[in-house]
Amino acid sequence: MQNWAGNLQYAAQALARPATLDELAEVLAAAGPVRPLGSRHSFNDIADTTGTQIQVDRLDDGRPAADLDPETGVVSVNAGLRYGELSRALQLQGRALGSLASLPHISVAGAVATATHGSGNDNPSLASAVVGLEIMTTAGELRRVTREDDPEVFPGAVVSLGALGIVTRVELTTVPTFDVRQDVAVDVPWDTVLGSFDALTGAAYSVSLFTSWDEPTVRHALFKSLVPAGAGERPAPVADLSWASVPVHPLPGVDPAACTEQLGAAGPWHERLSHFRLEFTPSSGAELQTEYLLPRRHAVAAIEGVRRLAPQVAPLLQTCEIRTVAADDLWLSPFPEDSVALHFTWHQRYTEVAAVLPALEDALLPLGARPHWGKLFAIDPVDLRGLYPRFGDFRALAERFDPGARLQGGYLARLLS
Repeated sequence: MQNWAGNLQYAAQALARPATLDELAEVLAAAGPVRPLGSRHSFNDIADTTGTQIQVDRLDDGRPAADLDPETGVVSVNAGLRYGELSRALQLQGRALGSLASLPHISVAGAVATATHGSGNDNPSLASAVVGLEIMTTAGELRRVTREDDPEVFPGAVVSLGALGIVTRVELTTVPTFDVRQDVAVDVPWDTVLGSFDALTGAAYSVSLFTSWDEPTVRHALFKSLVPAGAGERPAPVADLSWASVPVHPLPGVDPAACTEQLGAAGPWHERLSHFRLEFTPSSGAELQTEYLLPRRHAVAAIEGVRRLAPQVAPLLQTCEIRTVAADDLWLSPFPEDSVALHFTWHQRYTEVAAVLPALEDALLPLGARPHWGKLFAIDPVDLRGLYPRFGDFRALAERFDPGARLQGGYLARLLS
């Protein structure tokens, strides 16, 4: 079986998709290595194993897939549910999540376990909404870990890389539903980006800049603004901008039919915060991805560093997204402080992409960059461990939950070895 992009053939010997908790316990009772598998949107072998991969997308534990507590606003979610499906269910109940990923097609547990996305100066990653997890360990024990009851280990259990067990439920905080409008600026001068980065990214609830690095301007800037908090008006950034009069796709020349509605038309949060619509497959998977997250205070230096590498980077690139993410307190989160994300979507030319990653890391790692756990990067696992002050505590937590190291396959095995 392959990952979504098709660049990786899993080494797993079997795939289990249990329908009940008892079936999941039976799978775990069998000897041998196991790994949780989400929606297969990882581009490295972090979800791989030589044994059995386990998906919980069919799991029914007798509770609603999205079980909202109206008193607390916390929703308990089937771990295999996709964010697009969850957001629709919440909208029907007048609730919302504070952030969504570009793709609504990814599973909740998989995105949380790798600290995925988050977009906006004040918006942390998807994992930051987690207040509780239900995890079945390799011993078949179902454990619940919450921020309130387990404050000493909870920050280590959320971004877990699948090292603790099979997550069956995820508990998320929600907020009242809200509306968003999406406006697209075109050909934003680099001087505007570099001279007023914080003001530009703070001009709307969520801002994404798209570039191929060798262009004279930033090709597109997506501003997702709250309505009516912004009185329904187009955002007013730090400089006069040119605005798109027709919808655009983040990739140049691609039909924008799969994109969420633009041109300032207000709509519910779940139909605007993601870049793509759930009912469309945004691409065939013929791509590779890399993402580096680093302190926002170094954003300008990072952008300038990558621009110097444009002759090496641009020929391999479909597009690159620049966005901001707020800090959190999770042990293996790459957001220990307010951060900037540089997300590279490559053509599927693995050997050439792998060859340029060390140059990118030479430019970005001295600025405090950390790679996204589920994408392509070059840094050695030993060096990567050193970027996380609580890594030793995380290793000890993994040993407590999985003393036989049955979950340590693929990249996780190299990281924890």
